[in-house]
Amino acid sequence: MNETGAVRQTEPAAQVAGPKAPRVRTRRSTIVLAVIAVVSGVAFATVFAFAVTRLGRPVSLASFRGRSVVLTFMDSHCTDICPLVSREFIDANKDLGSTARNVVFIAVNVNQYHGRIADVASYSSAEGLDSIGSWHFVTGPLRELRTVWSNYQVMVQAPSRNADVIHTSLIYFIDPQGKERYVAAPMVDHTAKGVSYLPPGQLAAWGRGIALVARAVSG
Repeated sequence: MNETGAVRQTEPAAQVAGPKAPRVRTRRSTIVLAVIAVVSGVAFATVFAFAVTRLGRPVSLASFRGRSVVLTFMDSHCTDICPLVSREFIDANKDLGSTARNVVFIAVNVNQYHGRIADVASYSSAEGLDSIGSWHFVTGPLRELRTVWSNYQVMVQAPSRNADVIHTSLIYFIDPQGKERYVAAPMVDHTAKGVSYLPPGQLAAWGRGIALVARAVSG
């Protein structure tokens, strides 16, 4: 997976009118949540309708209007950084407390070889993501997945069926009005053998950071 952790500033969405989003002040912790930029007025983010994990029914971002959305992209067969981001999401959900009812966590599948509902359901169960009441791991036909990847500037390379998919790692924060407000790039360290890891304290700090931004975006 591509997870360099580099921070870049995104450009405002072209030809979109609307008031400038307010700045949200974030506090620094053990590891800084790399909040990249405010993205002005994208309505309602990029809409998609895929099969959702638990019920196998279509879901769209528009259906979550009125709630904040934390959106990322995961490999349903990943053994690298995705499990770390999963842990951060679980921690963030706990840190949100009662505010969690106003926040939805979504991942879009990037693995074309493991794209069945059963695949994303299995991953969600194995990583404990089912403990998040508002968790959705969505998948769908490859052509539609590629459209969503492109719309969210996510590069995907799938070398083979049994290899970890190489993909851009981003977390989008979408406000209750459906506007993309912030983008974060997850960061990890590696062992001498190239295995991705983060010390428990840093994992917890990322969880707190995700919760902090999600709470701020919720208004």
